[in-house]
Amino acid sequence: MTTGTFVEVAPPSRPLAAGRAAPLPVRPGLFTRLVRAAPPYLYLAPGLVLLGVWTYRPLAQTLYLSFHSWNLAPTSPLTPVGTANYERLLATPELAASVGRTFVVILGMLPFTVLIPLAVALAARGVRGRAGAAYRGMVFAPMLVAPVAGAAAWQWLLDPSGGAVNSVLGTNTNWLNSTATAQWTIIVIAGWHVVGFAVLVVSAGLTGIDPEYAAAAKVDGASRGQITRWITLPLLSPTLSFLALMTVLLSAQWTFPLVDTLTQGGPDGSTTTVYYLLWEYGFRSHDAGLTAAAGMIFFAGFMLIAALLTRLADRAPREEGP
Repeated sequence: MTTGTFVEVAPPSRPLAAGRAAPLPVRPGLFTRLVRAAPPYLYLAPGLVLLGVWTYRPLAQTLYLSFHSWNLAPTSPLTPVGTANYERLLATPELAASVGRTFVVILGMLPFTVLIPLAVALAARGVRGRAGAAYRGMVFAPMLVAPVAGAAAWQWLLDPSGGAVNSVLGTNTNWLNSTATAQWTIIVIAGWHVVGFAVLVVSAGLTGIDPEYAAAAKVDGASRGQITRWITLPLLSPTLSFLALMTVLLSAQWTFPLVDTLTQGGPDGSTTTVYYLLWEYGFRSHDAGLTAAAGMIFFAGFMLIAALLTRLADRAPREEGP
């Protein structure tokens, strides 16, 4: 005797009436689509508003002012002068000289923002626990010192008539009042301020590198130097490119408070960078139009350099996930 097997069969679908088409899906209206797409832009809105108010609006005003003549007096009207400010600026020898000094500052700051932090971070990456916390605190401490306060301390250390630096070196050099040493002294002081921050950035980049790469290379017989050269440095290149970009864009800004406090652009203009030149045009000569024209030229130049460095950083090798 066999037992029958019962199979459940779905009931037949109800046929559509003759000549009646299937209903089309209802498409949401324009307002509904806008409401659904709005949340990400609402989150971005405060930042975009602040960016427009504090960055792009002043930039547009600077561009407008660069085509006018104004002495910063509230009762003085803006006089349109066309491109006269740009022509006058390009004809002044101070512009080329300040740009050249700015490039020297950038090159002089690169060891403090890239090379020395890389060496210190590689040498100290094994420091852990309380010793690591104390090390990071000591390294970052100079960054917490206000530039003006640091400048005052360095002015005392560099005093030519008995400062600590001359006492240690056995010299009587006037570090801040000599055209041969003033700019390099400013670079060293600025480098002392920022080197700790750069060390922490490089250390963070090293932490983000998967240690399995080094372990696999050790299994294959690679030495520590080979691992650093062929694995660590290529994977760390985006971090180093970021520090190089910061150095190019901010070196003149980092040195400005030191120059203003210690040398006032001297001696004989040897420490006048583009930032200090802008300050002199604006607040000593009271020539707002010329200052705005110089600011726009420097802005365009730094933007081109930043775009080039960003493109090079994008081509750098990056660590890929599994």
